[in-house]
Amino acid sequence: MNRDQVSVQYFSDVLCVWAYVGQVRLDELEAAFGASVSVDCHFMTVFGDARGKLHAAWDERGGLPAYAEHVRSVADRFEHVTVHPKTWAEVAPTSSLGCHIFLAAVKLYDAQMFRRAAWSLREAFFRHARDISQRAVQLEVADEIGLPAAELESLLYSGQAHAELSRGLQLARRYAIEVSPSYVFDDGRQRLNGNVGYRVIEANVRELLRAPDPGHSWC
Repeated sequence: MNRDQVSVQYFSDVLCVWAYVGQVRLDELEAAFGASVSVDCHFMTVFGDARGKLHAAWDERGGLPAYAEHVRSVADRFEHVTVHPKTWAEVAPTSSLGCHIFLAAVKLYDAQMFRRAAWSLREAFFRHARDISQRAVQLEVADEIGLPAAELESLLYSGQAHAELSRGLQLARRYAIEVSPSYVFDDGRQRLNGNVGYRVIEANVRELLRAPDPGHSWC
């Protein structure tokens, strides 16, 4: 018996340029497969201490300006994304964690708006060089797409957003996720990490849909 649906756990860091570039692949996957694929998005931590991480990795290679140039060189390979000259060079967020918690609040408030909010925050940083580690900027972006500040702040103050973020981080630990973005299929039996082309992702989903359910397979 073939499967009716494939479940995908998707992990990323909001400040990761490869997740920014790769969002279009996730969108295409859902558009192509419709109800046959179920995607649940979570966050993992690459830029928890963004400045500390980049200073350690890039100080001897030109510092933040050199890293900013690297990020722009990545984006320049793709026509659908743009990176502002000030992104990372002058506007360097302190951490992605605050943004992840904020997006966890959005997910709890309106799951349908969650993906739009995540993309809007990524564009705010990469395309428009806004420091999305600041709560004021997060609230500005939320207001721009029609999300109410009071309801989101209530979810943050109550700790519910923190619990939602923790759920995703626990899944990331369970699957040993260390790369952003990462796709996990079949309850961890298959995983694709990093800058993976759409056709590779599509092939994995098609094979899982074609193959028998694990409960009915002899191998």
